[in-house]
Amino acid sequence: MKITPDQRIQLHGFNNLTKSLSFNMYDICYTKTKEEREAYIEYIDEQYNADRLTNILKTVSDIIGAHVLNVAKQDYIPQGASVTILVSEGPVVEIPTESLQESPGPLPSAVVMGLDKSHITVHTYPEFHPNEGISTFRADIDVSTCGEISPLKALNYLIHSFDTDIMTMDYRVRGFTRDIKGQKLFIDHDINSIQNYIPDNVKELFDMIDVNIYQENIFHTKCKLKEFDLNNYLFGTKKDKLSEEEIGEITEKLKIEMDEIFYGKNIK
Repeated sequence: MKITPDQRIQLHGFNNLTKSLSFNMYDICYTKTKEEREAYIEYIDEQYNADRLTNILKTVSDIIGAHVLNVAKQDYIPQGASVTILVSEGPVVEIPTESLQESPGPLPSAVVMGLDKSHITVHTYPEFHPNEGISTFRADIDVSTCGEISPLKALNYLIHSFDTDIMTMDYRVRGFTRDIKGQKLFIDHDINSIQNYIPDNVKELFDMIDVNIYQENIFHTKCKLKEFDLNNYLFGTKKDKLSEEEIGEITEKLKIEMDEIFYGKNIK
């Protein structure tokens, strides 16, 4: 149901609900030699350096309708990067009713809403197994907003900004705001799953699990890529250069790594 401006709840003061989205992506690969592993880490560090991450977060800021106040960014030695952007209320245009509905956000489009006292951060974590040849790259993105629009509207863009094998997403609405009668409102939009903000063509690519606590306005979704093509997980070599025994061993290692991340536990 679309809500017209006349049907909207009138608030006493500013909508100060805090809506926080944590988006975590993982890229897994196999490197046969130490040189290949070092080359993979170097490649990842270049692909997701602080400058590129800053551009991604600035686009997220545009999508949620915020003005960038300050940018702090850092590339780390030996690897990894961080970016933090402080944002404030953006130019308010006519309130789009679609911002309150469960649907994927843009890829991206123009400014859609005004909000206040918000921040967007990203941290990257390239790492590797000490002796199994497995390397894993993780990026953690947090989008925290105050106001009416949900940071979930930036999720579609974030998914398309990274090559990801596994995604975990958390969304929580905190605090409360009041209507003009003083009644507390602990959430200002309907939501039953983060999945409703992910396009169908993306959902078809992943196995997905929800763990939601509706009464606390806490939502969690994790996704693991369905299709497994070994060539997509090899860095520095190709499947046709490996023996059948190597193919079997490497495939098993990669699938165990992905399952452990997806289920959040070590698998023997």
